[in-house]
Amino acid sequence: MRAIIADTGPLYAAIDSDDQYHQRAAADFNQIETDNLGVVLAYPVFLEAYSLVLYRLGNRNASAFVKQIFEGFELINPTPEDYLEATKLIARFSDQQITLFDGITAILANRLQVPVWTYDYHFDLMPVSVWRY
Repeated sequence: MRAIIADTGPLYAAIDSDDQYHQRAAADFNQIETDNLGVVLAYPVFLEAYSLVLYRLGNRNASAFVKQIFEGFELINPTPEDYLEATKLIARFSDQQITLFDGITAILANRLQVPVWTYDYHFDLMPVSVWRY
């Protein structure tokens, strides 16, 4: 099965109807389903997205988010080596504010040989393939 790895932005945008990328995220989800793509999600990114949903949209939406993730995504844990490689990667871009969440996602994408589903331009700077519909 072909797959992509998700960044926080599209996940959050899909839930928050006031998010500037909400319509785009909905269209992306439709395309993911049409193309029968699997969606991989790193646990740190899952936790980051969950926190955003909880604090901005409340408990009910956060609970629904968790259910959707466990029903439709493949969750993976980065290794200690992945974290080390991610810190090295983001250090190469000291003029940018690239988070460790983004670094981990890029490292995992390269290791798994899948593109990143993101709306964050930082991924265009890093050596990683980006999925866009």
